[in-house]
Amino acid sequence: MLDQRLKHATAVAPATIANVAVGFDILGFSLSEIDGATGLSDRVRVERVDKPGVHLVEISGDDALIQDLPTDAEANTATAGLVQMALDKKLDFGLEVRVFKGVPISRGLGGAATSAVAAVVAASAVLDTPLSLPERFKYALLGETLAAGQPHGDNVAPSMLGGLILVRSMDPFDVVRIPVPHDFGAVVVVPELAVDVRLSRAQLSETLPLKAHVAQSANLAGFITGCFRDDRDLITRSLHDLVVEPQRAPTIPGFAEVKQAALDAGALGVSISGAGPALFALHDFRARKGQIAEAMLNALKQAGVNARAFHSPVNGLGAHIIERGPIL
Repeated sequence: MLDQRLKHATAVAPATIANVAVGFDILGFSLSEIDGATGLSDRVRVERVDKPGVHLVEISGDDALIQDLPTDAEANTATAGLVQMALDKKLDFGLEVRVFKGVPISRGLGGAATSAVAAVVAASAVLDTPLSLPERFKYALLGETLAAGQPHGDNVAPSMLGGLILVRSMDPFDVVRIPVPHDFGAVVVVPELAVDVRLSRAQLSETLPLKAHVAQSANLAGFITGCFRDDRDLITRSLHDLVVEPQRAPTIPGFAEVKQAALDAGALGVSISGAGPALFALHDFRARKGQIAEAMLNALKQAGVNARAFHSPVNGLGAHIIERGPIL
């Protein structure tokens, strides 16, 4: 009888929209393909080898995306979690890792989380006993922490699970999938700017007026309730970030004009993805995503910024295996 364990596996993990305006550090959704448009994702291939340890043997992708990525397994976000996993599990075999980078770093799209998630999902598939979901989450967070200075579950969880995810707690692991109206989509605009996540976070105020806390809590509750009830008007009324967006908007040239242009074109709500500079605009069947994308790109261009636009469902796929090979 042939050994049914896998010799190698390749996983793909999607980029994410974190915070979703009203859910700082606790809400996020995955990006994937729609209408033939190319989604943003990372792919990682993991193969069992005789030599113990984690060996990062290849990083490929657009030169602009990979030129500054470390090749040391302990220092790379894709493999840092695997290094700890191999120690924890006392593996008597090694893991050879190849990374294809498709998600840009420092753009607010979870670029560190995507490669970490893809690596953990692929590695889990070649273990004698696959990792539990909390374990996969834990090891992927190590890669995210390496890049951002602290773990961001609102990037890791939606990239791993897909769809709109509420991270109620990272330790202990507790995440909740939020239902999304079936026709909800997002236009994602990625300016040709880079944002230092650690610096952006350090610049946020550590205090919050009670009035702002109450109003933001009401918006978060309204947004989630609107998703459960498929109440588009409630979602639109609630999707307003009163806390973080006002602090980060000045770092994005023309942000106010871009936001207004998207709303005028029919978007339900617009905000910054993660630390930015990527922006997202939610829409449903009543809006034309092409017009929203064009309006946002034109507004950015008028502010002197070039950008690319992508389209994605809000309820997209999470990380999954796309190729595998058994031990013969």
